[in-house]
Order: sequence, then C-alpha cells, then structure tokens
Amino acid sequence: MARTGWRMEPSYNPVLLFVLPGFLLLIWMLTSTAGMVVAAVGMSLIALMRWMAVGSSNRANKRRLRLAHEHAARYVLPEDLDYPCQMLLRRAQDAVDTILASRVHQAGLIDTIDNQVTLPEEVWQIAQRLARLSAMHHEHGRLIPRELPSGLEDAFKPYTTALDAAWTSLSKRIRRLEEYAKQVLRADQVYHAHQRLEALAARTPDYQQLIAETVRDEVAYERIRELGEQARHVRKLFEESIDQARQTAGELIRPPSA
Repeated sequence: MARTGWRMEPSYNPVLLFVLPGFLLLIWMLTSTAGMVVAAVGMSLIALMRWMAVGSSNRANKRRLRLAHEHAARYVLPEDLDYPCQMLLRRAQDAVDTILASRVHQAGLIDTIDNQVTLPEEVWQIAQRLARLSAMHHEHGRLIPRELPSGLEDAFKPYTTALDAAWTSLSKRIRRLEEYAKQVLRADQVYHAHQRLEALAARTPDYQQLIAETVRDEVAYERIRELGEQARHVRKLFEESIDQARQTAGELIRPPSA
C-alpha cells in the first residue's frame, strides 16, 4: 500500500445522513414520539459503537501506513525481487535461521551476541543488494533488444557482464553463509553427542555396579558348577550303594552251596 502511494479515505457514508432521518420519520409515523425517541437513542448507540470500532481500526491502519511511508527504504518486499533473487534471499534467511536455532547458539557456545547482531544485518545487506539487482535486471531486460543489430553485441556486453558479476558475488556470499550454517550443524551434532556422553558419565556408578554383578555372576556360576559336581558325586555314590544292596540281597537269597 505504501509503495503504491495508497491513501486511506474517510470511512463515513454520506448517504446515511439522508437515510437515518427518513427512517426515524417513518418510525414516528408508525408508532409515536416515544417510539421515535427510543429508536433514535438505539441508532445513536449503534452508530457510536461502530464509529469507535472503525475509528480505532482506521487510526491504527493510518499509523502503520504512515510508518511504512516514512521507513520505505528500510524494508524489502517479495515484489521488489525477481524470482532468482527471491530464491537467493530465501537461502540466506534459511541459513541464518538454522544458525540462530542451533543448540550451540542457544547454549552460548558460539558468539551469540555477534550472531544476533551480525547475521540479521548480513541478511538485510543481501536483501538490499538483491532488490537493486532485481531492478537493474528489469531495466536491462527492458532496454536491451532481444535481437541486437550486427556489430553492437560488444557495446552491450559490459552491462550484462556487470550484472553477472554482481550475481556471482552475491551467490558466493550466500554460499559462505550456508557453509557457516553447515559448520554450526556439525557442531550441533557433536554437542548433542557430548550431552549424551555426559548423561552416560553420570550413570557410571550404575555401570560399575553392573560390572561388579557380572563378576559375582561368574563366582556364582563356579559355585553352582561345584554344587552340580557334588550332586553328581552323591548320585554316583547312591547308585553304587544300590548296586551293593542288590548284590547283598542276591547273596542272601542264593541257596547255600553243597
């Protein structure tokens, strides 16, 4: 709205100046003076509430529109950029969002204050340059004929080269910003692993107890093995005693020799 020079018009409707008196006159004719007074009071209250609501909204909109006019050079709209420049700006914004949302940034492990000040300023400078580049792209496309006369190509080439150089420079700047975001993401992964390792370190006594219990398991296994050997030995002795009992019983029932 501010860029197009739009101005807010008064919100009242002059037709109401004729409709309302006629409506009150109709009520007076159909009812009485008291009915007309009640209707007039009711309509006045409705008009007052509507004026307060609409007036407050209009005042807020006018204030925002005035600020938009006064600070027109301090913001960049999507309409200010052509599509390639919009994509470049989006990449820069995504890289900054990644850095500012990282765990290492929020934990203050990297230069948090510098990031909060420098990175938004970096995006703003990129946005300004992209807006200017988009405008010059548009102007270049409008001024340069699609089919150049023979022999004039070299005359237009420096202007195209200048636009290409600016585009290349901004692309490199954004790639550096993305590389920083990648480094922050790698630091985030290491920091996350470090936090997990610290959590495990806090559980070191539990793991030590587990190892001690494992040693006790080995001792218990050896003891159980010894008990098993004793049980097998007892069973062997028992089987031998049964054999001896059978042998003795057999000798008792054997007839005496002649």
